[in-house]
Amino acid sequence: MNAMTKYYAGTGDHTGSLYAATANPSQVRPELAGHKEIDVCVVGAGFSGLSTALHLVEKGYRVAIIEGARVGWGASGRNGGQIVNGLNASLQKIGRQFGQDTARFVANLVTEGGDIIRERVATYGINCDLKKGNILAAISPADMKELESRQNLWESYGITCQEMVGPEGIREHIGSDMYIGGQIDHKGGHIHPLNLALGEAAAFESLGGVIYEMSPVTSVNTEAQRPVVHTAKGRITCKTLVLCGNAYLGRVVPTLTWRVMPVTTQIMATRPLSDEMARRLLPSDHCVEDIRYIPDYYRLSADKRLLIGGGSVYGGTDDLNIQHKLRRNLYKIFPEMKGIEVEYSWSGNFALSFTRVPQMGRIGQNTYFAHGYSGHGVTGTHTFGRILSEAIDGDLKRFDVFAGLPWYPFPGGRTFRVPYSVIGSWWYGLRDKLGV
Repeated sequence: MNAMTKYYAGTGDHTGSLYAATANPSQVRPELAGHKEIDVCVVGAGFSGLSTALHLVEKGYRVAIIEGARVGWGASGRNGGQIVNGLNASLQKIGRQFGQDTARFVANLVTEGGDIIRERVATYGINCDLKKGNILAAISPADMKELESRQNLWESYGITCQEMVGPEGIREHIGSDMYIGGQIDHKGGHIHPLNLALGEAAAFESLGGVIYEMSPVTSVNTEAQRPVVHTAKGRITCKTLVLCGNAYLGRVVPTLTWRVMPVTTQIMATRPLSDEMARRLLPSDHCVEDIRYIPDYYRLSADKRLLIGGGSVYGGTDDLNIQHKLRRNLYKIFPEMKGIEVEYSWSGNFALSFTRVPQMGRIGQNTYFAHGYSGHGVTGTHTFGRILSEAIDGDLKRFDVFAGLPWYPFPGGRTFRVPYSVIGSWWYGLRDKLGV
């Protein structure tokens, strides 16, 4: 299977985000040149690729990562930085669609990704501003009913790290009149995502792993007994290939191209706030996400900037009015922030699957892939990286469950999947406004 792709990353430098401006020092890694041979080649130095590669090198494998730009260049270095437990698809939806055995299986791993992140930070001394606490906020009675149902369901699976709060309780965490309650996840949290990615890359290299940056993949051969990955200046032959390009894999592997759809989301960061204002807005310093179909999500950075993200542009095109869109949302939550100076704004793509469940599988005998975290990738990528490493090491139990789940294409096919999804988002957006 061979296909070509365009150089998706522009210059390959990190986008003009707060994260890029406050990134920890990191070495510049070489481009792939010439022919290399390795046990495992991982395409993509985001969280999926880094998690898979780090687990494998810890097991003693010789591993190389090929990255088209810089480590963490894509969604892993641009996202909201929230450690949110669970998948985009609810356990209730997974049970309806794939059966209760699958729902119980997923329930056993929905908090695993956060545990892996905390373990990585502690083991390798990664400085990524790790903080505790995540809040799912309710705007309407319907939201509260949904959260209460979620709480009961998760507790039935033995997940007891969450706590429901009403109007008074939510005010202890969020200084806004917008919410009538919410759910506190004590195993949630938030991070500087780019610094987490850079720290994991350094940990991988400290154990003998090799990373090639600025080396966009031009073609792959997944049908050979030993897969081959080609870039502009070199190629790698490997025993096992792992594809973790997610929303930025492009059309290099046509088999995967139409399984997911790139969706753009936007984030902005204010100037640093005073200690008093920061405490007034988010007294407990937890990160927050509401539970609307297209949610707002926000948190405080280490230097007390308010980061807020939201909105979606289906098909992966850039939105030129990031601040205009997000300021409106910010002022609804915190009216006292009107006129606040915004110092950074940026966007990036995540990969959306139609079922909102991440996909994992194998092409041929020796090529694995994982993608489609649908906006919940910070934790999901770390869990899937561990599961991929287990499969490559011979333990297929967890891999086979995900690989066996059916996937569905977006209605409308290649031509109409974007307008179809936009119409769907309008409908659910209307339901959010009506509180139903």
